[in-house]
Amino acid sequence: FPFRLFPLREHGMNWRARPLTRQEIQAFKKSKEVMQRFIRAYQLMLRFYGILLINEETGELKRAENWAERFQNLNRFSHNNLRITRILKCLGEMEYECYQVHLVKFFLTETLVKETLPNVKRSALDYFLFTIRSKQKRRELVYYAWQHFKPQGSFVWGPHDKLLKYR
Repeated sequence: FPFRLFPLREHGMNWRARPLTRQEIQAFKKSKEVMQRFIRAYQLMLRFYGILLINEETGELKRAENWAERFQNLNRFSHNNLRITRILKCLGEMEYECYQVHLVKFFLTETLVKETLPNVKRSALDYFLFTIRSKQKRRELVYYAWQHFKPQGSFVWGPHDKLLKYR
């Protein structure tokens, strides 16, 4: 079977790649070597997108030196958004939720605050946000997105009455 860099328990675009089983995921998580390779693969993809993992413990990210060139690629080719969604889902499967949260917040910041990735904004809001498993962390990110969305009245990813009361 073809090997997937970020395997999931669901079918992807490659019909020949079979989905992971729960047992395989558990075996991966028990192997220090597999998990180290997983983090290296994650760092490789981040660098491709112009992002650096600056703290392996927390998942904190920052722009790479070549971010402007790489962001042009992200803005031009929307198939990258599918890959990013896959990476986010896989991070969740492998229990790297702190990595998920940082990556989603990174994209929300770049799309809504810094406005450097206009063609990624829709995917960040429609898909990336909702890969977060923790309701609390997801709510925090939805609130963050709502705070920075323009015009705020057009925000459709959470109920405005609850967002107004959120703390």
